[in-house]
Amino acid sequence: MTSDDTSTPQTPATAAGADSPFRDERTARDEAPQFVLPLVVRIERAAPPARTDALETAARAVLVMLADERSLGEGEWAAVMRDWQDARIRKVVRRARGAEWRRAEGLDGITVTGRGGAEVRVFPPVPLDGWPKDLAKLQVSGTDLDDPQPPPAPDPAAPVLWLNPDLDMTAGKAMAQAGHGAQLAWWELSDGQRKEWREAGFPLSVRVAARERWEPLTRAGLPVVRDAGFTEIAPGSCTVVTEGARDGGLLSGLGRA
Repeated sequence: MTSDDTSTPQTPATAAGADSPFRDERTARDEAPQFVLPLVVRIERAAPPARTDALETAARAVLVMLADERSLGEGEWAAVMRDWQDARIRKVVRRARGAEWRRAEGLDGITVTGRGGAEVRVFPPVPLDGWPKDLAKLQVSGTDLDDPQPPPAPDPAAPVLWLNPDLDMTAGKAMAQAGHGAQLAWWELSDGQRKEWREAGFPLSVRVAARERWEPLTRAGLPVVRDAGFTEIAPGSCTVVTEGARDGGLLSGLGRA
């Protein structure tokens, strides 16, 4: 369950810029020190989380980290957050249970709990080759997640992160991609919209798109995540389309477009 990758969002704000942190070709950002945003999902053998709940919780965890006062201004995490976003944007998902989870909770970070009880802890970025030992030894594969029942229709008043229906991603890979999509939604918003979204608890939905909708979504001018191809899927694969982070809606720009 890993996504040690960068992704290429297609948005007016970033895709056209030569200094985008998400580009397939090598740029000056590759010369900067590289950092990773670690996410750890709690998966107990007796009670694993539902897949969709884990994906949505991972996406919210990324947003909670971006919005936390420690990540902003002169906060204690602000410098490393800037360093992470000045280089390639990488996210890695690992899993923990029992004592592993308790040790992870003892490290600086934030635990986010999903509506269905999924737990994801997000940590400030760490150097690509400098993980804390209690995180470095956590497994990145070997467990997948399922939805015991089909997820309900997406929240019409919040962004939807649509997953590519033709890609077979592990839960960890999909969690990282959902995190990328949530970060794109964050970048789309004004400071006022970000505040409103944060105060509402970062409502969002993660769903697999219907096959007949997928291609139109990728051509609709919405933010698109393209995978760098380090793990599981081919480079340049379109993994997520973020819908609803622009223009109108019940949350001042957070409703679906």
